[in-house]
Amino acid sequence: MPAAQRHPTMADVAERAGVSASTVSRTLRGLSNVSPDVRVRVEKAARELNFSVSRHASSLVTGRTGVVAVLVPTLNSWFMGSALSSLGPLLRAADMELAVYVIPDLAERAAFFEQLPARRNADALLVFCFDLTDEECTRLDDLGMPVVYVSQHASGRPSVYVDDVAGARNGTRHLLNLGHRRIAFVQAQGASGFSFSSHGRLLGYQQALAEADVPPDDSLVVAAPPEDKRAVVEAIGTLLSLREPPTAVFAEQDELAASLIRALRRSRIEVPERMSVLGFDDQPVAEWFDLSTVAQSPSEMGRVVGELVLELLNDPDADPKRHVVLPTVLIPRATTAPAPGPLTDGANPE
Repeated sequence: MPAAQRHPTMADVAERAGVSASTVSRTLRGLSNVSPDVRVRVEKAARELNFSVSRHASSLVTGRTGVVAVLVPTLNSWFMGSALSSLGPLLRAADMELAVYVIPDLAERAAFFEQLPARRNADALLVFCFDLTDEECTRLDDLGMPVVYVSQHASGRPSVYVDDVAGARNGTRHLLNLGHRRIAFVQAQGASGFSFSSHGRLLGYQQALAEADVPPDDSLVVAAPPEDKRAVVEAIGTLLSLREPPTAVFAEQDELAASLIRALRRSRIEVPERMSVLGFDDQPVAEWFDLSTVAQSPSEMGRVVGELVLELLNDPDADPKRHVVLPTVLIPRATTAPAPGPLTDGANPE
C-alpha cells in the first residue's frame, strides 16, 4: 500500500510563490494589504499545489481568530435581530465568524468584564446598545483590539448610531405642522440598553417645541414599559387627567405607540380623530397599526458596522475614532391628523 501523500502546507505555497507564509495567509484570506502581483503569484501557487487555507493555520500565522464578538443586552428585540441578520452574512463573506455574548443581568455583566472572554476568542468587539460605565469602557480599551460602539456615541472611540435627536425633532415638527400644540412624549421605561437613544429622542422633541415657541410642560412627559398594559393605561390616564390634555402623543418606540393606541381605543378616544399618535423605529408593528413613525434601519446599521470593523481590522490607516451617523426619515401613515378641538368630558381609561 503506498504511503499517504503529504498535504501541502502554507510554507510550501510560500516557497513556490517566493513570499513569506504570513503573506500567503493575508492573500488567501482576502485582505487588502497585498500587492496585485504578489496576489497573482500566491493564488497561482496555491492552485498548483491544491492548497486552501484553514482558519486554524491562518490564526497560527497572523494571530487572528477570524471571529468578531458582539456584546448585546438581549436578543429579544426587533432592533438586535435586524442588525445581526445583516451583519452576519457580511462578515461570513469576508471569512469571519460572529460570536454573540448576551449579557442580560448584572451578574453576567460583572463576569464578562472580569473575564473578558473576547480577549482570547475574537479579533474585534462590537458593543450594541449598552450603557457602560467609564470603568467598563476603559476595561474594553485594554483589550488590544478594535471595539466599535453600536447605536450609541462613544467619545474618542469608533461608533455607529442613528441621529435620534434629528429624528425626534422632525417627528415633533410633523405634529406641530398639523396644528398640535399640546404634544405628549411617552418614554419606554425599562428598555434595556437604549438610554442613549431615549435621551436623544427626548432632546429632539424638546428642541422642536422650543423652536416653535411652545412652552415646555413637564407634565406632558411620562413613562411606561411597552409590555406592561396596566402601566400604559395609567400613563394615558395621567395625560387625560391634565387640565389641558394633549392632542398628540409621540411614543419613543413603535411597540409603545401600539400599546398606547390600544389603550386609547379602549377608552373610546379615536385615533387620529381625537388623538394623534406617532412612533419611532418603523418596526413591523408600525405597518400592522398603520402607524405614523420615524424610521431607522437597523439592517443598514448592521451593514455599516460590519464594513467599519473590517476596515479597522484590515486597513492600518483606518481612523480608529471614526463616527458614522445614520439618518432617519418620517413615515406619515394613518395615526396622525390635524389637531382637533378640546376633548369631551368623561373620556378616561377604565
